[in-house]
Parts: sequence; C-alpha cells; structure tokens
Amino acid sequence: METDKATETSWTDALADFLAGQSGVEAIRLNAGDRRVEVATLGPVDLEALKTQLDEVLRSLDERLLASAPLGHAEGLQMTRQEGALLLQKPTCPTAPRFWKWRDFEWPEPEEMERQSDEEWRALAMQAVICGVALVAGWVTERFFQAPIWAAHGFFGIALVSGGWDAAKDAWENLRERRLDVHFLMLAVAAGAVAIGAWEEGALLLFLFSTSGALEHYVLHRTHREISALTKAAPKRARVVLPDGSVEDRAVVHLKIGDVIQVRPAELFPVDGTVISGESAADESTLTGEAVPVDKGKGAQVFSGTLNLWGLVQARVDKLATQSALARIILMIQTAQQMRAPSQRFTDRFGTTYTLITLGLVLVMFLIWWLALGIMPFASTEGTKSAFYRAMTLLVVMSPCALVLSIPSAILAAIAWGARRGILFRGGAAIEKLAEVDTVAMDKTGTLTEGNLRVALVESFPPGRETEVLRLAVTLDAHSNHPIARAITQHAKGQGIEPGELSEYQSIPGQGVRGRTVNGVTYVGRRELMDQGDFARWLAEVPDAPLGFSEVWVLNAGTMGRVLLKDEIRRGSRAVLKALAADHVRTVMLTGDRRAAASQVAQELGVTDVRAGLHPEDKVAAIQELTQQGHKVAMIGDGVNDAPSLAVAYVSMAMGARGSDAALEQADVVLMQDKIEKLLSARLISSRARAIIRQNLAISLGSVMVMAVAALFGIVPLTLGVLTHEGSTVVVCLNSLRLLFVKEPETTEL
Repeated sequence: METDKATETSWTDALADFLAGQSGVEAIRLNAGDRRVEVATLGPVDLEALKTQLDEVLRSLDERLLASAPLGHAEGLQMTRQEGALLLQKPTCPTAPRFWKWRDFEWPEPEEMERQSDEEWRALAMQAVICGVALVAGWVTERFFQAPIWAAHGFFGIALVSGGWDAAKDAWENLRERRLDVHFLMLAVAAGAVAIGAWEEGALLLFLFSTSGALEHYVLHRTHREISALTKAAPKRARVVLPDGSVEDRAVVHLKIGDVIQVRPAELFPVDGTVISGESAADESTLTGEAVPVDKGKGAQVFSGTLNLWGLVQARVDKLATQSALARIILMIQTAQQMRAPSQRFTDRFGTTYTLITLGLVLVMFLIWWLALGIMPFASTEGTKSAFYRAMTLLVVMSPCALVLSIPSAILAAIAWGARRGILFRGGAAIEKLAEVDTVAMDKTGTLTEGNLRVALVESFPPGRETEVLRLAVTLDAHSNHPIARAITQHAKGQGIEPGELSEYQSIPGQGVRGRTVNGVTYVGRRELMDQGDFARWLAEVPDAPLGFSEVWVLNAGTMGRVLLKDEIRRGSRAVLKALAADHVRTVMLTGDRRAAASQVAQELGVTDVRAGLHPEDKVAAIQELTQQGHKVAMIGDGVNDAPSLAVAYVSMAMGARGSDAALEQADVVLMQDKIEKLLSARLISSRARAIIRQNLAISLGSVMVMAVAALFGIVPLTLGVLTHEGSTVVVCLNSLRLLFVKEPETTEL
C-alpha cells in the first residue's frame, strides 16, 4: 500500500510540476483509454515548446494507473474525473474556465510514430506505383493499340485518382482552415490539364508529385525509426530490492530515487543509477554508439537502456525514468525535428501568400494572352497553344514543391545520420551553423582530457591529518557531479572513508563549495577560494601543485590540506586538433586550472592559445571577445561551470550523456560517446548538409526561374514543365537522402 501511494505521488507530482512550469496552461485532461490528451490554455502559448514538454511527462505515465487513479489533490492541483477522463487543474475562480481554450495533443508513442510513418510512406509509395502503372498503361494504350479513347482516359483517370488522393486530403484539410498550399496548386493544374484534354500530362504531374511525397515521408520515417530504436532500448519493468531483502517486480515508471534495483546478466539497466554491490561490464552502444564494454564496479554509474553483460549487480536509482540519459536523448531528437534552420524559414514563406500570388499571376497572364495578344482562350491550334494551356504550364513551373522540400529533407536526414552515430543536433540551426565555425574553444578537464581524475596524494598542513582532510573533502564533494569531486569520492570509498554529516551546503561557481560539518564551516575548492585573510600569506609560501597535477584545498578552523589529482589526455585529442588546424580552424583552451597544468596539456596537444585560471564569467568574456573580433566560436564543455559560456557561443557542444544537466540544456550539439573525435564527424555532416541544401536550393530555384520565364514566352510545353518541376522535386529528395550514406571521417592518434 505504501508503494502504491508513493507511486501515485510520483506521477501526480510530475503533472503538478508540468502545470506549475507553464504560465499559460490552466488544466490538463487525460483519457488513457482513448489515448487523448487535452490542454486548457489562457492567453498566448508557445505550442511547440508546450508539446515537447508535455510529451516528456506523458511518456512516463502508466495508462492503467491513470485509469484507476483516486481523486483528490496533488501538489495544489484539483483532480476530478469527467466521462472517463482524468482532469487536473490549477486552483482558479469558477468563471475562469469559460475563457480557457482547449487544445488536443497526440499521446506520445515513439514506437507508434515509427509504425505510422512506415505505413504512411509505404501507402504513398503504393499510390505512386499504381499511378505510374496506370500512366504507362494509358500511354501504351493510346500509342500502340487501336482502342477507344475512353480506354486510355480510363487508365489516366486511375492514375489521376491514385496520384492525387493524398494531395486531395491535405488540400481539403487546409481549405477548411482557409489556407492554400502546393497540394491545391497541383490539383488545380491536374484538373486544368484534363479540362484541355491533356490527360497524360495531368497524370504525369500527379505521378511525380506522389513519388516526391513518398520520398519525403521516407526521410521522416528514417528519423522516427532512430527514435523508436532508442525507446525500445529502455525496459518497462525492474526488480526492486526491498529493505527485508525480498525482490519485487515493479514498472519502471514507478521507481523512485533511492530505490535499489537488481539487474541480472544479459538484462538492460532500467534507469540511471550507481552500482552499490557486484561487478560487471556494460554494453553502452545503444546510448553512445561505442561497442567496447565498460567495466562496472561499486560506485560506477550505469545508464538506462544499456546492457549488463555478465555480472549480477545491485544499483541505487539516481534519476527517474523521465530524467534518464536515454530520455534526454529521445527528447533532444524530437525537439530537433521541430526546430527549424535559418534557411528553412526562407522556404516557410511559400505558403498561402505565395499560392495566392501565383494564382493571381496565372490569371493575369491568361487575360493578357487572351485579350491583349489575341491567343485563343481554350482551343489550341496546330502552331499555337491556347491561353489556358499556357496558364496551366506557368502554374506548374511556379509551384514551389521542390523549394519547400529542399531544406527540411536535408536537415532531417542529417539529424538521423547523427543520431545513429552518437551525435545529437538540437535542430537545423545547429547543423547549418557548425560548418561556419572558424574558432573552437574547449574546456580542458573532461573535454581535451579524460576527466577521469585519480587522487595521487593527500597532504595536510601540518602533516599527520591526511585522513581528516580526505574525510572533509568527500563530505562536501559527495554532493557534486564534477569530475574532480567524483574522483575524490571514489578514492575515499576505496580507503574506507565515508562522508560525514553535512547540515549546510553551498556551491560557489568556478571556485568550490562551502558547507557546515561537525567540525564547523568548511571550504573545499581552488587555491583562490582560500586566498584570503591571514591564511593567504601562509598559502603564498606553499608551492604550487607539481606540473600536470590539479589541486583541491580543504580548510576549516581545525584542519587544512590539499588533495592532488592527475588527469590523462583524452585519446584522440591530438588527431582532432591537428585536423582542425589543417582545416584552418583556430583552437582555444579555456580552463579554470592553473596555467602551469593547462600549459603542459596545451604543449602536448599543440594548442597555442591557452587561457587558464578562468571563472565561469571569465570564459564568457573570452568567448564574447572572440565573437567581437569577428570569429564564429564553437564552445565544447561538460561541466556546470561551462554552461554560461555554452550559452553565449555561436554553437555550443556538450560532451556526452555523462555531462552535467546544465551543460546539456545549453548545448546545440551533444557528443554522446564522450569522444572528441565526434567533433570532426559533426563538422563533416554539417558541411555536407549545407552543401546539399545549397544544391537543393539551386536546383529548385533554378528550375522555377528558368521554366517560369520560358512559360511566359510560351516556349515550353506542359509535358516538359511537368517533368522539370516534379523531376526537380524528386531530385531534391534523392539528393537529401545521400546524407544518410556519408561515411564518418577516420582519425589516427598521433
């Protein structure tokens, strides 16, 4: 019963947090049976952002739990049931609901999305095939058999219906909303072609249009498949070890932070956690793309969706299912699909306004050809096509189908390519901008170096209290996720030293932490944090840490000392920096470490611009300075102290799923494998995508402009207009699909 109550609280709290964080959202209505989600809004609301956050919450909820949820209140929410639906709403006056605007949302199901997208593109492809077969049959019947004209027209009619079926549905939905788009234009042209007896040209137009539509949906399907593959990696149930030692089977969405789970060999870790007993190795390829097993012993972190290879382990739950590394990846990919690239906003203009302008121009030209130039309105002669025929040709070549698809098809293909290789782009803007970068600023620890620091020496002043120094350090650092803090915590556990009691805790960004232990106020952090008062004069006489070592100072009223740590240069850093230099990209190291340690790493790697001893605000100033000099700067980091500088960079990049939440939230690009070499892969696909986009725009704009001018002078037949226009659409889609087959660059460690 206690477990059920805690479970109920966990999901109602998730909904309460969602509603509390949305200023324009007043209520949410969930119907698990009908898979319906409705949200009541008041005033202007960013619907794309709302849907993204709502999907993250709903994905973690158990439909059975919603269907039988008891009524009451949850964190200030009023809960009621209306016709089988669960309604949660903020406290409000009785008249307020009259002004709410209810909006429908789809229940997020990545696997269902993959199935639907697969069915959609296959159905469109089948329609295109039927259209093509009927078109060929009509053409053969008309050319080679002495069949009645109605027989050929019958085949062409089948082609017109099958090729225009999907376009007709979309056009009807848009017309109901008083919008016009390219589907309407295509149907208008096809109808016009039939009206002047050009059945073959109308069928050809819709065949090519339906083929390009199938290709577009195939690109979308490939992206949905990547998301679904990640979602399938997350198990739905877990074994929870109860305090009495018994094991209980429980849904993953019901797990709470602090629960202990048991994971057997060949099973997937259900959530992110920390191993507390047992030893094994994990295959993290589903998360990072790296197939090399990662050893997992006591104190090691494990991640949702990764495979436990051989040992029986118990792990403490550190994050809820909705907050796991895998959930963050899925959310990032879904968000990226909704975020548009700068150049894509250019093509967004080709909607209702462009359609109306095109229809207006076609009408004007029809009147000019008819009334001003004396061309027959509907009847074509042997040497001159009718004004209506010319108008239909102009309408075909001016339809912006290829232009509308030229950018999103390339962006989606690039996102899918990156997702398969552990590179997550948060939208098209990141893909386009990364290729423009001419300066790369990098943090040292965790980016250029492994970030897996190990404690080399613990010193106390005066000697003899080293154990107490380490105990104070781990007491404060046990609450931090910084690589240095993790190294100290792991070393202390190896020495059998457990964290002490801590009554206060405060993070001092860029310098360290402050806390109140049983020994009084204690500071743990950089030398500069201790550099005050009488202690500063004494500290000046203490030599710096040896070259290549980092130091963490510990100070309270009765104890002072330091912990010396050693880091290793990340494998692949040299090759990446050499490749960037060959590409004329400037590299800058921005680090909070001492200059001596930073200079040694920079010298080994060949970094000429080193800026050491920086606080978070100093890193921000450095990037702003580079930006003011005209550079387009990409910043790569992984820690909380890197988040401000990531926010001001032209392109922000975070290292891996193990990076801090703050860094991941600010990042435009996430390198999931914790491998710096992925920077080169990301730049490669960015460069290729930009090239493909330029090619697509040249193809689409060029064909529209050239054929429009030719159509104005009446020198292009309708058949050629159809082939050129729809042919360019097919070429654009196929050209974008080439991105899926780009090979990753190979780097050789020097």
